[in-house]
Amino acid sequence: MCKRKPLGLVTIPFILTGIVVAQSKYQQKTLVVNGHTGDAMVYTIDGKSYVDLESLARISNGSLSFNGGRIILTIPGSGEAPARPAGQAAKGLSDGFVKAALQDVATIREWSNTLAYAVQRGVPGDGSRLVAFHDRAADQLRLAKVAASNDSDQSALRLLTNHFNLMNSWSDKLVAERKRMDTGKYSIDPNALANDETYQKITGCTKFLNTMLPSGHFQDDRSCN
Repeated sequence: MCKRKPLGLVTIPFILTGIVVAQSKYQQKTLVVNGHTGDAMVYTIDGKSYVDLESLARISNGSLSFNGGRIILTIPGSGEAPARPAGQAAKGLSDGFVKAALQDVATIREWSNTLAYAVQRGVPGDGSRLVAFHDRAADQLRLAKVAASNDSDQSALRLLTNHFNLMNSWSDKLVAERKRMDTGKYSIDPNALANDETYQKITGCTKFLNTMLPSGHFQDDRSCN
């Protein structure tokens, strides 16, 4: 299935049966797609619900790729396993590790999105709401470590660990700045996050891992190092 969108957009409207739209701009929900269940951030804009493509691909055990001006989302039918390249060696990423790692990447993405949203809008806070994201991501990282069963898994685990550590450092930094009332640049300058090298690296690593992990083959990328 192919979804065509301009390159700048990363979300599409997704009909969420039985979801009651909350008053807040975003809220974590449990989605069921073709019998697969997972958590995702649901954004409410003008009364409509949105979920990002990467979360949709993760929950449905599908795949997401980019080809020129096209965004290609493939969702296998109910009960199907995610497609793997023909002739993939048995030493590729193990299914158990991929599942655990993608859950961790999704949590880190929600963590970074929530923090970015807060600082851009000058929302006050002491970081207590972010503790849940940290603890969930740390626990999922531990599960990924347990599931890592071969050299490819271990190599991917190194990137995932780097991703978690960078996100944790960035979160601690912004929480400290918020306590000092020193995050005004993010709400005043619309390009502040675009110019934030750490945030851009976190975003880049999230996109890379969400493409590399479902492929079943380990690849390296500087955004995760």
